[in-house]
Amino acid sequence: MRILLTGGTGMVGRNIKEHKLAQGYKLLTPSRQELDLTNKREIYRYLNDNNPELIIHAAGLVGGIHANIANPSRFLLENLEIGCNVISEAAKIGIKNIINLGSSCMYPKSIQNPLKEEYLLQGLLEPTNEGYAIAKIAAQRLCDYLRSEDKSRNYVTLMPCNLYGKYDNYRPERSHLIASILVKLHHAKVNNKNSVEIWGDGTAKREFMYVEDIADAIWFSLPLIDKLPNLINVGVGRDYSIFDYYRKAAEIVGYQGSFTFDLKKPTGMKQKLLDVKRINDLGWFSRFSLYSGLKKTYDHYLETI
Repeated sequence: MRILLTGGTGMVGRNIKEHKLAQGYKLLTPSRQELDLTNKREIYRYLNDNNPELIIHAAGLVGGIHANIANPSRFLLENLEIGCNVISEAAKIGIKNIINLGSSCMYPKSIQNPLKEEYLLQGLLEPTNEGYAIAKIAAQRLCDYLRSEDKSRNYVTLMPCNLYGKYDNYRPERSHLIASILVKLHHAKVNNKNSVEIWGDGTAKREFMYVEDIADAIWFSLPLIDKLPNLINVGVGRDYSIFDYYRKAAEIVGYQGSFTFDLKKPTGMKQKLLDVKRINDLGWFSRFSLYSGLKKTYDHYLETI
């Protein structure tokens, strides 16, 4: 099977390519120079020339809370354009199979946890990443609409929890929480700092999954795509407080200092835990513990620096 993977140079895309099951497929992974996903004509031409049987859509502008707060318009516009362009042009040219990656931030900010798939659009979004969430919701809804208009289209959205791991971005202005924590603690350790600051009071709870698990879930889902529902959560089924993540990461890094809390900084939703019963019932479960995932991520960070 010929598969177009968008976002092949990103954290998720690179882990998808390195998964052992990827060897059984012909993967097309064009760079931005080869395929501009903001240009509909280029997408149509590329799909027509290469004729993939399935698209894994993992491309997008991503970042942590700092980046989302600083550039909400860019996170909305760029992700909206990329997602809707890829999906609409695929439908136009007759491609029947799409695995679209969503995000747990698409769920309402004030709704009970664990977050079930049917909670989508049942309340207001978290303001700190609202632009990104709106763009991802639009792409997911477009998949739904196109599938309802033509039942032969298998357009499925996988909704992962927060991700971290190998090939993450370690720059403070762009990094996700786990990468940011590891870098912050590493710098504190090597510079002999006595304390590290945490945004908020550290009690907000998050579910984080090591990135190789989402890659595994994608390859697991691919042969089942015609049997999958429109939307399916992918996560570990357990969350921890932000302070727990700092303490566990400190063990990995070897940082022995203390922590302070900046109560003026935004912390986002108080809890964000996915209900993963739907994918567990199909036979998929995450494989990486928090400790093993953090250890692999920190080892990768040390290799990159």
